Amino acid sequence: MTFDDESGEFNRLHSLFTFHLGVAVGLSWLTSLYASIYAPWVRNIRPLIDPSYAGQVESTWSFLFIFPVVLTAAWLLTIFGHTTLRQLRMLRNQTVEFAVAGAVSFVVFYLSIDRAVAAMLIGQ
Repeated sequence: MTFDDESGEFNRLHSLFTFHLGVAVGLSWLTSLYASIYAPWVRNIRPLIDPSYAGQVESTWSFLFIFPVVLTAAWLLTIFGHTTLRQLRMLRNQTVEFAVAGAVSFVVFYLSIDRAVAAMLIGQ
């Protein structure tokens, strides 16, 4: 495989990943903003969700918006770090690298939606 073939494959995978991550960022923000309308704005939301929880204090703002912020930062780094990502290789196969990145992004997206739904449910 020549450098041009690898570059073309990277550009294709990168544009697909960037588009889908952008969709996930948008959905994550919309869901969190919608949940913020119904969620109780308290200093510690965790005991309202799980009464047996006695851990660290987490406000409603951080509970709802930390994962959309992380997804947005990852999306912006993906967009503006295109050339850096092309040079950075962790695995031999680019498809596997993008698959791992997609799986991690999906987990963060799922956690964001899960938290938003949990906040909506306690607000009703």
